[in-house]
Amino acid sequence: MRDPELDWTDPHCPVARTLDLVGDRWSLLVIRDAMDGARSFTEFQRRTGIARNILTDRLRRLTSHGLLAQRTASSGRRQEYVLTDAGRDLFPVILTLRQWGERHAFSPGEAHSTLVDRHGHPVPELAPTGADGTRLDAGTTHVRKVQEPARP
Repeated sequence: MRDPELDWTDPHCPVARTLDLVGDRWSLLVIRDAMDGARSFTEFQRRTGIARNILTDRLRRLTSHGLLAQRTASSGRRQEYVLTDAGRDLFPVILTLRQWGERHAFSPGEAHSTLVDRHGHPVPELAPTGADGTRLDAGTTHVRKVQEPARP
């Protein structure tokens, strides 16, 4: 997905490209709220407290990059925003950020919201595993860099 509007931070790194698209606070909070059922400009603004001009920009960017889509609301009177497949694919990212925050951004015993499944049970910790089932972390993985073509 090469976007002429973007100057990629690191054109070969998937993490850098992702951050170029959704790496600011407001974009991820809009995605979070869309996952939690927000659809209208007013809902996003109320939930996040974001300034109107910044929200307008983030909704435009998230829509133009295919993370949100606009459609006519069932009332037929206004537009609403819905997650696309690409936007829904950010669920594990949001979940991982949430779980990291639960472990590291709150004091022990401090109250915070909890993500639960449709039965009301807390969502289990997300833990990446390798093909053999062992848990993966920064010590058990490495990045295979893209080889730049030789210049004549």
